[in-house]
Amino acid sequence: MDSEQRRKRKRMGRPYSQGHYLSLRSFVLCLSFFVFLAFLSSDRFSIGSVSFRPVLRSSSTLTLLSLSPSSSVLDSFHNKFLPLRVEDRVLFPDHLMLLVSNKLHESEGLECVYSTFLNGSGELLQDKRSQELGIRPVLSTEPYDALRSIVKCPLPPLNYSNAAVDLRRLRSGEVGHYKWSVGANQTVYWWEKLAYEAVLDGDTVAVFVKGLNLRPHKKSDPTQFRCHFGFGKWGSDEGIVLKTRAVSAAQEVVRCLLPRSIRNNTERAQGLRVTISRANARAHVHEPMPSVARIHDTKFEGNKQNRSKYELCVCSMVWNQAPALREWIMYHAWLGVERWFIYDNNSDDGIDEVIKELDSQNYNVSRQSWPWIKTQEAGFSHCALRARNECKWVGFFDVDEFYYFPRSFRHPKGDGLPGQNSLKSMVARFSSSTSIAEIRTACHSFGPSGLSSPPVQGVTVGYTCRLQSPERHKSIVRPDLLDTSLLNVVHHFHLREGFRYLNMLESTAVLNHYKYQVWETFKAKFFRRVATYVVDWREDQNKGSKDRAPGLGTEAIEPLNWKLRFCEVWDTGLRDFISAYLVDPLTGLLPWESSSQ
Repeated sequence: MDSEQRRKRKRMGRPYSQGHYLSLRSFVLCLSFFVFLAFLSSDRFSIGSVSFRPVLRSSSTLTLLSLSPSSSVLDSFHNKFLPLRVEDRVLFPDHLMLLVSNKLHESEGLECVYSTFLNGSGELLQDKRSQELGIRPVLSTEPYDALRSIVKCPLPPLNYSNAAVDLRRLRSGEVGHYKWSVGANQTVYWWEKLAYEAVLDGDTVAVFVKGLNLRPHKKSDPTQFRCHFGFGKWGSDEGIVLKTRAVSAAQEVVRCLLPRSIRNNTERAQGLRVTISRANARAHVHEPMPSVARIHDTKFEGNKQNRSKYELCVCSMVWNQAPALREWIMYHAWLGVERWFIYDNNSDDGIDEVIKELDSQNYNVSRQSWPWIKTQEAGFSHCALRARNECKWVGFFDVDEFYYFPRSFRHPKGDGLPGQNSLKSMVARFSSSTSIAEIRTACHSFGPSGLSSPPVQGVTVGYTCRLQSPERHKSIVRPDLLDTSLLNVVHHFHLREGFRYLNMLESTAVLNHYKYQVWETFKAKFFRRVATYVVDWREDQNKGSKDRAPGLGTEAIEPLNWKLRFCEVWDTGLRDFISAYLVDPLTGLLPWESSSQ
């Protein structure tokens, strides 16, 4: 009996022992693999002055793993083992932005650390413990692209250096002990002269550049530019740099040919740094501009499930427009918009949470962090490339602009809700056109309409008095048929040769532009405009332009009788329609009211 029990225990023990051995072996192998990855990511793995990490990074094992379902495990590994790596620093007028190669989150408790120069010599002390340090909490932290995160720091205190700004975070469970960042580059780039974004587009790359000072609203001669691909120090003998020619140039976008060596294998271009140089007429040389731009392929984002394209999408750039998003998105989704690209230009009003809430309610909204100030036209070009993989039509209009269909709204037909999907139906009629690539709609500008505070039911119900004549127009385009320069002016694009735009009759469709709202709302707009070529209210320029508020002046002081201004025609058409058809009969609330309760 005892021998039988011993045999049973032995049989039962064998699987356990074998499993224990395998789990220990697996743990050792995994730990060795992660140590190897950490070694690859360090500055020690290099040949001469050339690091191999940035070039093949997107196709490396580390990046592939970070995109896998076990990304949460790798996030934990990044936070515990891999050092913070500051790749680039960009100085803006009101903050310093760090581009970090780690995947960071808002809750990490990072600090910005500022160091002084050694005795005015211009050299930084290497031992951080002996430096004079300034400490500030970070302003914000967020993911940026597949390769990097953004950390925004306050401007350095007096007598501290921009180039010496590093990051640190408290080590888990170790009070007073910190993990310090390592810097691949101590240079600080000034925002006004910088290559800042790059998007792969077939055998070309669209490079977004600040500081070229090209003619606004015009194409420029591309032969004056050269394109540089690689890594290292631009303009020096260090690093690897491949050069190609530019094939188009307009405003802030230069389109470059890919180097021949990677043209047939575009995965090798993913994550590659790129910049632009311009011919120096005197020296007859091309001097590369500073660059933080790494090539990004938008095809990795769109059509992940190989689905057919959406009929209608919308792209807009916003700054602190969180309160306006629900009404704008819910209303236009009812009109047929299926996909939303929101380019967030440094908002700090909780807009990310609003977008997540809307997306969770199946409104198909995505947020693109766009930290580059005064770059609306470039952002729209970027969005056109991104949306082309997913959308037949893309509308470019603002969150204070609402489509209105006077004829169909006033004279509903059938038993269903009148006007539903009107916008989608309007563009779908031209989706197969061999000549129409853009639909333009006139804008009517509304004023405060006698109100002193923001209307609780939303702008479409609250503002009902406008100027008589329309101002400008906005457009919906077919992104496949845009000019290769991606040139756009006031929300409409230059089209490919052979295609034209169509102006909609005002009796069919117009845009209600709630431009001049109550002073409390308008004042925020007064301090911040995202368009590159639109003058700020505070600048004493273009007083007769439609971009300015007539008689407003250049200071954020409420003009006399503001609430009665811009009121020439009472127009209650959209308000009456929404009140009649979109109010919940049980609660008396509009969709955007009930969602925000």
